[in-house]
Formats: sequence, structure tokens, C-alpha cells
Amino acid sequence: MRRAGIFKHLNDERRIEAAERFAELAGEVGLPLHHLALAFVTAHPGVSAAMVGARTMAHLDDLLAGLDVRLSADVLDRIDEIVPPGTDVGRLDQAYQPPALQQPSLRRRAA
Repeated sequence: MRRAGIFKHLNDERRIEAAERFAELAGEVGLPLHHLALAFVTAHPGVSAAMVGARTMAHLDDLLAGLDVRLSADVLDRIDEIVPPGTDVGRLDQAYQPPALQQPSLRRRAA
């Protein structure tokens, strides 16, 4: 716990706040949070593969159902408001900043 006071990147407050806001957004658009997350990463051109970690067949079926979800530009914009491009709530001080985080035009696949 002492280290958390020294190193800013070990503080979970930003992560918890972001997770709560994402859960609220998922509820507003009528999706489970994990479907919102999966739809976001599959819409992002910087993501080459979305990995899921199912433990049971029912869990896998539920996760795969999220692959059919497509987010509107409005929902993607709201996600960007929660964690703006170029920021990372869990970023280490020495972390690399990829161009897709810095340039909004690189974070969406062409329709």
C-alpha cells in the first residue's frame, strides 16, 4: 500500500470511475458490459484480434453473441468521452503511446 502513495499508476480510482461509467453506458444502450467492450475493440482498427477467456460453453456462447453487436458513432463518441483517445486510465509512466491513441481517425474501421 505504501507504493500506491508513491507511484500514481498504482491508483485504481481512475479505473473504477471509468468502469462505472462504462457500465452505465452499457445499461443505457441495452447491452451487457462485456458485449459493449467486445464491440468496441472489434470496431477499433488498431485491434487485430479480440481474445475471450470463456470457462464454460455457456460463457463462450454469451461472449460470441457479442460479436454481432455494432456500435453507432454516437456510442463510440460517448466511449471516447469516458476515456478520450490518447489517454489510458491504467497507463504506466513509461508506457508507449501508439498513434491510434493519439489520432482519432485511426481508431475506427471504415464503414
